[in-house]
Amino acid sequence: MDNVADDLRSAGLRVTAARVAILEQVRSGNHLDAERIARGVRGAVGHVSTQAVYDGLHALTRAGLLRRIEPAGSPARFEARVGDNHHHIVCRSCGEVSDIDCVVGEAPCVEPSQTHGFVVEEAEVVFWGVCPQCQEQGAPPDRPPARRVPDAS
Repeated sequence: MDNVADDLRSAGLRVTAARVAILEQVRSGNHLDAERIARGVRGAVGHVSTQAVYDGLHALTRAGLLRRIEPAGSPARFEARVGDNHHHIVCRSCGEVSDIDCVVGEAPCVEPSQTHGFVVEEAEVVFWGVCPQCQEQGAPPDRPPARRVPDAS
């Protein structure tokens, strides 16, 4: 907990049991949604309102300790990997989300054809496909055929 408490203090946030539990849940999970985070927080500290969890997630995201992603058709997800411009791949079948490092390596790693006067700070790319487990079980028939991309590893 000391590391989490230090991280909260360094970000200018008060250290509360709920914030510590939220940050620990997100750090130990994989792109969790607020409902799963709330269940884990309640298991760790007892009763915490859903609103308190949402408030905590908002404060931690605003402070730069968490990143919020919103894959289409999915509730918002939270991750502790912040400060880089990585992307995500989402399984169309089960919703599993995995990180993908930026192809070029430096933010924003994707250059728009026109900025309309904006200063581009980040590019968010979401790749969609079917994860290995869902492939083994047979991909859902209502999806378009998958396009295989060579694995760089």
